[in-house]
Amino acid sequence: MKIVAKRLLIWGAVILCLLMIPALAMRYTTEVRWDLSDFILMGTALSVLGILYEWVGRSSGNKYYKMGFGLGLLGLFLLFWVNAAVGIIGNEGQEANLLYNVVFIVAALGSLFSRFSALGMTRTMGVAALVQVLVPVAAYLLWPPPVISWSPGVSGVFLISAFFAVLYLVSAYLFRRAVIN
Repeated sequence: MKIVAKRLLIWGAVILCLLMIPALAMRYTTEVRWDLSDFILMGTALSVLGILYEWVGRSSGNKYYKMGFGLGLLGLFLLFWVNAAVGIIGNEGQEANLLYNVVFIVAALGSLFSRFSALGMTRTMGVAALVQVLVPVAAYLLWPPPVISWSPGVSGVFLISAFFAVLYLVSAYLFRRAVIN
C-alpha cells in the first residue's frame, strides 16, 4: 500500500507542477488565459494519463510494451492538448478540428477490441497514424482554404499531423517489438 501512496504522491506532484506552468504564465502575459474549467479539464486529462500508464505498468512486464503504451499515450495527450488549446487547423474554434476526435476513437476502440494485446496495439497505433494523416486531407476536402483559416498554413497542418503520426508509428513499432520478445 505504501508503494501505491508513493506513486499517487508522485503523480499528484507532477500534475500540480504541470498545471503551475499556465498558472504562472497568466501572471506574466495576457496570451495565456485559463479559467477554472481549463485547469479541471487538464488536471483530469493528466490524471487519466497517469492512471492508464500505472495500470499498464502493473499489467505488463515487457519494457517494449510499456514504452509503446507510454509513447502512444503521450502522442494522444499532446494531440488533445494542442487541439483543445489552440487548434491545429486555424484556431480551437474551427469545426475541422473536431475530425481529430476520430484518432481518439480509433485508439480507444482498437485498444478495447484487441484487449490491449501487443499485436492488437501494434495494429491500433498503425491505424491511428493513418487516420491522423487522413484528417487534414478530409478537412481540406470539406473546408478548403478560402472557407476556413488554415493557419499555420496547409503545409503546416500536414506537418503537425505527420509529427503525431510518427509518434503513433514508433509506438506501433515498440508494440511489435513486444510481440517478438
